[in-house]
Amino acid sequence: MADLVKQIFVKPIQLAVQVIKAADEAALFKQECAELKSKTDKLAGLLRQAARVSNDFYERPTRRILDDTEQVLDKVLAFVLKCRVNGPVKRVIYIISAAAFRKTSSQLENSIGDVSWLLHVSASAGDRDYVYLGIPPIAINEPILCFIWDYIAILYTGSLEDRSDAAVSLVSLARDNDRYGKLIIEEGGAGPLLKLVKEGKLDGQENAARAIGLLGRDPESVEHLIHARACSVFVKILKEGSMRVQAVVAWAVSELVAHYPKCQDLFVQHNIIRLLVRHLAFETVQQHGKYAVVSKATSMHQAVVLASNSSANVNANEANDLDNDRSQIPHPLGNKQPFNRMHTVVANSMALMGQTNGVNQENVTKNNGSTMLNSISNHQQSLWLSGASIKAREMEDPATKAYMKAMAARALWHLAKGNSAICKSITESRALLCFAFLLEKGSKDVQYNSAMALMEITAVAEEDADLRRSAFKPNSPACKAVVDQILRIIENGDSELLVPCIKAIGTLARTFRATETRIISPLVKLLDEQEPTRTPSF
Repeated sequence: MADLVKQIFVKPIQLAVQVIKAADEAALFKQECAELKSKTDKLAGLLRQAARVSNDFYERPTRRILDDTEQVLDKVLAFVLKCRVNGPVKRVIYIISAAAFRKTSSQLENSIGDVSWLLHVSASAGDRDYVYLGIPPIAINEPILCFIWDYIAILYTGSLEDRSDAAVSLVSLARDNDRYGKLIIEEGGAGPLLKLVKEGKLDGQENAARAIGLLGRDPESVEHLIHARACSVFVKILKEGSMRVQAVVAWAVSELVAHYPKCQDLFVQHNIIRLLVRHLAFETVQQHGKYAVVSKATSMHQAVVLASNSSANVNANEANDLDNDRSQIPHPLGNKQPFNRMHTVVANSMALMGQTNGVNQENVTKNNGSTMLNSISNHQQSLWLSGASIKAREMEDPATKAYMKAMAARALWHLAKGNSAICKSITESRALLCFAFLLEKGSKDVQYNSAMALMEITAVAEEDADLRRSAFKPNSPACKAVVDQILRIIENGDSELLVPCIKAIGTLARTFRATETRIISPLVKLLDEQEPTRTPSF
């Protein structure tokens, strides 16, 4: 990139040298040509200075300014060459007005202003003097372009604090006007924003992730962000980032998918469903560390990992018996957890699935050798890292945890919309139990996004018989938990969750037995309550 930028400085510098040489040889209008020479010499000096530091240049305005400067120097050269003619006949033919000189001189001044501005905004963080130079002449017809260039240039060359501030400014522009968001994309803002999400400090990551979400307001912009490797950056943050940043990234995922549904499969290829469900399950139900998609055909490596995980859990339980209550994973309801029906359903389903995994672990453990020891060693290291991450997550304030769950549910809602494969992946990951629990105990936003996610999943299941049979069996604990919570909301009848829950229960109609009568009563009650009272007329 740096070599490419350097190459585009070559021709303007050569043209400036030719103009200076031609001005020295002028036979006509020597005073005017001397003035043009002086300005061209100043411009040439700025171009040479820029060429020496072009490694730090932001390419988009650099190309535009140098293309415009090259055109100006072409015109100046042709203009000055006319002043070299001798003889009375040629002097008559090449009549040059004073207005033409003034116009040419003004164009050179504009080019000097453009290159000076380019040097200013492309300066590194230590060399930037932060003196406002105003709008460059090249952007006089579209002033907002100047600000966008300035902010993006800071994203390239500024300090981490300056880059965070620039991301905030871009967020403000993108939020105010969709066209500004498109300009930010067109002017190359996606790359440095994603880099800031990946490498910046906490505030910078959060601001940049929010900017990315606001930029994805149309399919073309989302596609550009995807090509800029947004998926891989988001997955990295959802794995390793701070919960504050992870929540904003989950929101950004939901925005991109909502405006460009075709990118659903691209996110799935990066295994983002498992990560989102993990965030949804954290402190939602017991044994949250086991929330992962497990295929029916368990491989040797998977069995070893499960076996080591089981051993680690046993050791952890023994240690927890000797430790105080603070070492335990806290539950949203605190240490006094009521043994309500929802917890009973969740605990039973966890136990059933744990027993199945235990059988597979026992069968495979008998056939392993040194490979198992190596796998256990490697997995224990990953467990230690995961444990450290969990401890950090436990320290987050309740508002951040609730926002994380709300955004994870929102992302799953938009990812599930109209996609059978994703819905199957979500239902196999025990997310249904999480949604059911959050419908009862979650915050307002968590409840709404969970209800919308269930509405989309059940809508797909209505058309997909395989998904309906696998995920919504009448005797399935997850299905029972979901239906119980949906019916509870419908019976209350005064919640904003009512519409998505009614739609969800309607799309699940095929899964209910003919003897299932508890579904009809609350729906009929809603019709009866909302039927306006009519006064008979006589």
